[in-house]
Amino acid sequence: MRWTRGRRFVAGLAAGLGALAAGLIVSEGRLGLLPSTRTMWREARAKGQPWWLFAHTYVYGRWSYTYIGTAIGERGILARAKRALAPLALRLSTGARWADEYHGKVLPTAAARRLVEVKEDVAAVVPEQVLPFHSARDLVLSASGPLVAFDCPCRSARVNPCLPMDVCLVVGDPFATFVLEHHPSHSRAITRQEAVEILEAEAERGHVHHAFFKHAMLDRFYAICNCCSCCCGAIWAQRNGTPMLVSSGYVARVDADLCVGCGVCAKKCPFDAVSLGGAARTPNMEAVSTGGAARTACAPYEGGEVTLARGREPSRLAQVDAERCMGCGVCVRACPQNALQLVRDLGKPAPFEVGVISCQ
Repeated sequence: MRWTRGRRFVAGLAAGLGALAAGLIVSEGRLGLLPSTRTMWREARAKGQPWWLFAHTYVYGRWSYTYIGTAIGERGILARAKRALAPLALRLSTGARWADEYHGKVLPTAAARRLVEVKEDVAAVVPEQVLPFHSARDLVLSASGPLVAFDCPCRSARVNPCLPMDVCLVVGDPFATFVLEHHPSHSRAITRQEAVEILEAEAERGHVHHAFFKHAMLDRFYAICNCCSCCCGAIWAQRNGTPMLVSSGYVARVDADLCVGCGVCAKKCPFDAVSLGGAARTPNMEAVSTGGAARTACAPYEGGEVTLARGREPSRLAQVDAERCMGCGVCVRACPQNALQLVRDLGKPAPFEVGVISCQ
């Protein structure tokens, strides 16, 4: 039989479809798709997303560890894949374009708790003044929706990861059930109280809460990651010019009367925004309470030198670089003197408050 161009095309297409079908059977562990895959497909189609974007959704959700590992992996084949694929990825995408489709909002612990303790259903679009991106801003929450603790793909990619591993919180369906069905050995269903306990424990370890949104994940919020600066791929990307993390809307402010220059805050800061160097200039901001829904605002502070405590050397005071500070609150919790607090910085994106967003 003579292999014409048309026959070669048909044979190639058949082989490709056969390989895809075989891959799905292996991936799903059965003939046919798992229920969560079908649900994810239906929601993607209802949203008008093309099949190729759903393929991205599936790859990201099904092979999360490989997906993240090819960017930051330090183990075996993942480290080699990172070296091989990084130049191609840089040519195909700019940091800003990547960030527009995949980004995280920094959350103080109280705001993160409110996301998992939501008491009514929410369906809203997060305003651009909170998330300054064009895509991936949908917020869909269910008061009765499932929560899943998932082994962190970033930590799993490291040779000496921080522990524990199960600190990524997948919030709501279809994502939570998809993770449970496709990663049964790396995930577990948890209660809201267990989710709060994970958030509090990670905050005590000095880790940062990020609410993640991704274009390929139905353009929605889907997870709260609790990130350490040594393992987290997003913090690494932020430090290397990909602006995929958004400030909480707050910055840390030092009380010069209470600061003793111990340096604990500088060591704990995951964004290298705190140092010991004297009096810092204060941006236009207002003081707020981040411990609950209520806020207490005072008059904005104008730029200027902070007042030094009596007998205190300026070179030993903690100072905050307001441009680098992401308002995570790690230093506030770590300070043994209670000399730091989070204050609203009016020059940064607005805070992520689920109660406020759901009313808009």
